[in-house]
Amino acid sequence: MRKRPALRVRKSGTALVASGIAFVGTVPLAGTSWALAPVLLVPLGALAWSWRAGTDVYQDEVRVRALFGGNRVPWSRITELAPDQRGRVSALLDNGNVIRLTGVTRDNLSLVLAAAGRSPSADPSPSAEDPADEEGEAASMEA
Repeated sequence: MRKRPALRVRKSGTALVASGIAFVGTVPLAGTSWALAPVLLVPLGALAWSWRAGTDVYQDEVRVRALFGGNRVPWSRITELAPDQRGRVSALLDNGNVIRLTGVTRDNLSLVLAAAGRSPSADPSPSAEDPADEEGEAASMEA
């Protein structure tokens, strides 16, 4: 039996709606000729991606899903979660690799950590030479 994620984070529903509208808009074009029928695959691909892509949060791991495939990363391998300038969150792994968590933003990062039973820990001794930047602090992981 498959276990259910504690939290599913997906991109905004506007991408799903926009790709649905694009599909409806390409039907008349594709209906004019059989040669144009493959045009329907573009909005269908966007629809499938917006439906599937996202991050599933479990107690013991994070699954980042894409249109084809995905990554499973145990929480023990994640050293920190950090937002970029656009507010998208990436996970820094213990081997130095970085994985972008699809759908996770600075605004819902606290929900992701709470669903996994983790708590953010701030750096206990910030130095005077390294003031905090405007993107926000990176969250180190504590179990």
